[in-house]
Amino acid sequence: MGGQAGTTVDVTISGQNLEKFGELRFSHPGITAISKLDADGAPVANQYTITIASDCPPGVHEARIMTRLGLSSSRVFSVGTLPEIVASKPNNSLETAIKLEINSICNGQTKSREIDFYTFEAKKGQRLVVDCAAEGIDSKLNPVLVVADESGNDLQVERRGGAIDFTAETDGKYVIKVHDLTYDGGAYYFYRLALKELSVDALVPRLASTRKVNAFSWPPVNLSPTAASTEAEPNNDVTEAQKITLPCDIEGSFYPAADVDTFEFTAKKGEVWWVEVASERLGLPTDPSVSVQHVKGTGPEAEVEDLVEFTDIPSPIKVSTNHYSYDGPPYNAGSSDILGKMEIKEDGVYRLSVTDLFGGTRDDSRNIYRLIIRKAQPDFAIVGWALHMNLRNGDRNALSKPIALRGGTTMPIEVVVIRRDGFDGAIELGLEDLPQGVTAHGLTIGPGKCCGTLLITAEEDAPRGVTIANFFGRAEIEGKTVTRQASFASMKWPVTDARSEIPSPRLLAEVPVSVGGSEATPLSIVAAEEKVWEVSAGKKLTIPLKHIRRGEFSGATMSLKTFGHGFDNNAAFDVPLNEDSSEAVLDLSKLKPTAGLHTIAFYGKAVTKYSHNPQAVTEAEIALEVAKKAVEKATDEEKSKAEAAVKAAESHLKAVTKAAAPKDIVDIIVSKPIQIRVVPALEVTLK
Repeated sequence: MGGQAGTTVDVTISGQNLEKFGELRFSHPGITAISKLDADGAPVANQYTITIASDCPPGVHEARIMTRLGLSSSRVFSVGTLPEIVASKPNNSLETAIKLEINSICNGQTKSREIDFYTFEAKKGQRLVVDCAAEGIDSKLNPVLVVADESGNDLQVERRGGAIDFTAETDGKYVIKVHDLTYDGGAYYFYRLALKELSVDALVPRLASTRKVNAFSWPPVNLSPTAASTEAEPNNDVTEAQKITLPCDIEGSFYPAADVDTFEFTAKKGEVWWVEVASERLGLPTDPSVSVQHVKGTGPEAEVEDLVEFTDIPSPIKVSTNHYSYDGPPYNAGSSDILGKMEIKEDGVYRLSVTDLFGGTRDDSRNIYRLIIRKAQPDFAIVGWALHMNLRNGDRNALSKPIALRGGTTMPIEVVVIRRDGFDGAIELGLEDLPQGVTAHGLTIGPGKCCGTLLITAEEDAPRGVTIANFFGRAEIEGKTVTRQASFASMKWPVTDARSEIPSPRLLAEVPVSVGGSEATPLSIVAAEEKVWEVSAGKKLTIPLKHIRRGEFSGATMSLKTFGHGFDNNAAFDVPLNEDSSEAVLDLSKLKPTAGLHTIAFYGKAVTKYSHNPQAVTEAEIALEVAKKAVEKATDEEKSKAEAAVKAAESHLKAVTKAAAPKDIVDIIVSKPIQIRVVPALEVTLK
């Protein structure tokens, strides 16, 4: 799952729905791959040799494979600076333990109901850190780390995903044990185990990790990488409160356990300040809480009056509860961090306290926070993901959904916004640098609204291709046009039933858009005329729709709803699945959209007959005929080999024929975006 900068490593690719392996791509140009070749010089379908440039930055990068259907979802590939090995032999006992060198990394994988054993030599007083990357590199492993003596007796244990900071008490051999918390294992339970030496006073470094979805809203634009000041202990007691002046930018830590950091400042009536705390969004297991009190008087007789208390940043939209059926996206853009407004009611002294709600027993100096108190700096941050819908009763899936487009399809991307410091203006969405034959239409996130939609459309004849797109939001803030880069998220692993496995999404390093070029969507819905449709405010607009049908459907009709700010309350309407046309009626007297240019689309779901890769059947039939002819031409020495090739071809034809048998699937159907210009109604004054 990674390698040292300046080296070459061999990898084998596996996964779901991967056919006709093509280019193995990485999110950094310093990592390249070529197919491995067999003895005859032909590419091996799923094996590659990866070269990591010596100047490739250490950290997590992303790998994707181009397949028949387009570019796959991503898997983390880590780059480090230490020598690496692979646990390629069984090591599930003390006797078979693999020896680790200090300052090295081992790539391993747990097996069900087993423990992986490693040994290392250490000297008395030598400080070592044992770290295990798992969840942060897309593994399903929930690692338990143990450092034991030579006989296997446990000395230190870490069960919460942390690292072990170990100092050897004597010269000799020590043991590291690695296993899953519930002793699960398999191909998806991989890890990178690091053994590093540290000086006595050095901070414990952690292996690089991906970022959770809620990290998209940090940091604010133009924030310095380092805080202007730091908290000064002791500041737990109100009598030892640290004096600060506003605005401020402070780094502190929730250390030791149950730490409460107290600050005092003066403020004047009518002042409005914005308070933001980042800790969980830094990738830490924390839950910050801030309370502010007005201090009246001095000394023991001083009275305090609560001003405001801040807790979480709520998700902009309801998140799925993973109950019986889908009831919201399986992505949480909210955070246990803090972002809120503090309004000063009276002149005077104020006391602000920062604590970790879950920090009563956590004694970890790495649990830091960043506290910022500032005057309003209105802004926004946006993140998107492939739209999930309740396609069937009891639907609980959370799929990866890479932007791999079929011809004639429109793929909807759900976009949510965290608004900062009172910004409530409209946000235009955009996606640029797209493959040939692909266009994108960003539907406006309306003033004060929390979410919008981005629609990505591939023309029916769009050629096979892939690009890295530029995803952004644009708005007017205080008279200036500002553009903010958007983040994109996806599931680490596809979850077909969220009741049996909790979905685990993360942010992606980039936004790849691809066209497979081998399939077309079963149904495209487009306006009968490709034009801007004009309508006067308060009137009705009828848009004739054309159905381009490429498959069979179960059911006679499909219910369509409407995407688009100002039109999303349009009543659902039915369209026939067995006809080539229909019409949509928009009643502007009820919808009351603003005057101007709008982009909308209609969307719904339909059960369609899907035949998986029928081209493979044709190719297998041709290959079988070739194999049979080879038998006819074979010599006596060649005949047994040729007959074996026929049996293999017959078996392959049987497998692809079975896979290509039509089956019912539920598909999301979205129309090609439609532009509407709403003209203000004429005002007539009668005399």
